[in-house]
Amino acid sequence: MRIIRMKQILPVAAALLLALGLAHHSFSAQVASPTLAGDAAHPAKTAGWMDTQLYFGLGPADAPEKGVSEAAWRDFLDKEVTTRFPAGLSVMDVYGQWMGKGQTTPERIRSKMLVVDYPGTAENDQRIEAIRAAWKQRTRDQSVMKVTRKADVSF
Repeated sequence: MRIIRMKQILPVAAALLLALGLAHHSFSAQVASPTLAGDAAHPAKTAGWMDTQLYFGLGPADAPEKGVSEAAWRDFLDKEVTTRFPAGLSVMDVYGQWMGKGQTTPERIRSKMLVVDYPGTAENDQRIEAIRAAWKQRTRDQSVMKVTRKADVSF
């Protein structure tokens, strides 16, 4: 039976602890950065980006058979939105309320929220406005609500 002495264990234990500490520091430094700073594949490519949410009313919440169908929505998405922002977007089903001109009570509406993140340029602003105009023309809706803010985007 071999007896292991503390003098033999200490250098091995110290080396192991040092290696674990360096590995943890390296991993946590990579995980902690939420932006593209230092990302060789995407350096500063998202500076000046915008995040826009557009809200589209589809029809009465309690009468899904009325208003815009899912097929008609997808057709609009394919023809008017994806052609303008092919790199990516998100769509969520939402419930909304709207009180239009001349109404005394709000309507409860099935809605879609479109989220698009893009470089903030005049051309992209025009694309967003073209989407809103196309929806209003297609559906005769009074509005498409738009919320836009600066975005810190990372991939």
